Amino acid sequence: MVKRFLILLVLVFFVIMLLPLVSDIQPQTELNPLAKKYVKDGPDELGSANLVTSVIVTYRGLDTLGEVAVLFIATAGVGFMLRRRKGSKTNPQKKRESSEILQTGTALLTPLIFLFGIYIFLHGHLTPGGGFQGGVVIASAILLSMLSFPQSEINHKILNAIESLSGVLYLVIGILGIYLAAGFLDNRILPLGDFGRLFSAGAIPVIYSLIGLKVGSELVGILDSMQRSDS
Repeated sequence: MVKRFLILLVLVFFVIMLLPLVSDIQPQTELNPLAKKYVKDGPDELGSANLVTSVIVTYRGLDTLGEVAVLFIATAGVGFMLRRRKGSKTNPQKKRESSEILQTGTALLTPLIFLFGIYIFLHGHLTPGGGFQGGVVIASAILLSMLSFPQSEINHKILNAIESLSGVLYLVIGILGIYLAAGFLDNRILPLGDFGRLFSAGAIPVIYSLIGLKVGSELVGILDSMQRSDS
């Protein structure tokens, strides 16, 4: 009884605390000054048809870099938590083979899923999508392969090389923006091209491709750590 009373008391406290925030919300009839600058100057300055991409990759590129760093830390944490201690005795159980239907479907769908993920981060400056979404799609293809072929193992050398190289190149492009353009991660280190074309928006497609590869490889690393912890 006391426990329920305390829970109810906490809920009432949160309602009282949040009620003024909800009641004082006023609908905005116009954009704030910063948003106005993004909308007005973004297409001309950055050459990207997707304004969200312009904001995420360039204007707020440091935030995106921080998000990638957080994902890397999460991947390292999962690997540390699920690591096997040297000398520990384990009795690995033989994993059951998946059905032939699942294996055949995976062999057919995996290349298509990979292409779809690549399409998402290559066209992030033109349509909704980008590096994070494309990376997740690619990782889902690897997950499907893990479920279909549980005996297979990931080549960690290639996975680590992709993750490290994409991260280093991401930082290199950011630093080049300081010397060749107007600031860190400035996409104008490359020609802006024709607005709305695939080869446009300067370095944004390159940046998003690197983000997609890094996010995908880090998520695959998490999946691999979970798989090995169960074996």
